[in-house]
Amino acid sequence: MRLGELTTVQLRSLLDAGRPVVALVPVGSTEPHGPRLALSTDVAISEGACARAIAGLDAKGYAAVIAPAIAYGVTDCAAGFAGAVSVPAAALTAYLAAIARGLVDGGFAHVCLVNDHLEPAHDRAVRAAIDGLGARASVACPLTRRWARTLSAEFKSGACHAGRYETSIVLAHAPALVDEAARAGLPEVPISLSTALAQGVGTFAAMGLDQAYAGAPAEATAAEGDALLDRLAEMIVTEVVEALAAPAGA
Repeated sequence: MRLGELTTVQLRSLLDAGRPVVALVPVGSTEPHGPRLALSTDVAISEGACARAIAGLDAKGYAAVIAPAIAYGVTDCAAGFAGAVSVPAAALTAYLAAIARGLVDGGFAHVCLVNDHLEPAHDRAVRAAIDGLGARASVACPLTRRWARTLSAEFKSGACHAGRYETSIVLAHAPALVDEAARAGLPEVPISLSTALAQGVGTFAAMGLDQAYAGAPAEATAAEGDALLDRLAEMIVTEVVEALAAPAGA
């Protein structure tokens, strides 16, 4: 169920139906993902994970809707490549905070910002947006060790920008965003972004990602993406349920 496709009457009916309603807000970026994944890849991954999470939240007693996605973020790592659109961290935090507050004030029991753009500065900006909302808001992002360890070997290696991990998920959720002819011949680029960032290397170009990707996109499969989406959905459900169960003021 997509929030943007509901009428005000339909939403009011949902909010008054008796079950707590959760708004899932997909957060991503507009940035290069190599020569065969769309600029909207991170948004597509977040939307796919949100779609999978709805059934899990329903099983826990919550109704859920997918809010319109946030398609821009802190994208400084991709500077210099066509399609890299970055916004200042403070602007992103303020924008997301206003959205989260607006959804809560509008009757939603909880807002979860589902972020799959994994640039550390972006993640920090997203998390700052829910300060002060307590149990009414959460962030679901696989950058945390808790969730990273549940994902694929490539993801855990850090060599996962537009590689096997992301390509598999997009093949499972939005295959039209994958240029299959371009993907087949791409060599593996075994460069860990997490390691490079920890060493102070801040851009794809400086890391040696000449085509704005790392990992092994040619090895991606829709079957692997399907399994990864289930894990990301579990992450969302768990973050929401745990936040709602937290003591007041926690």
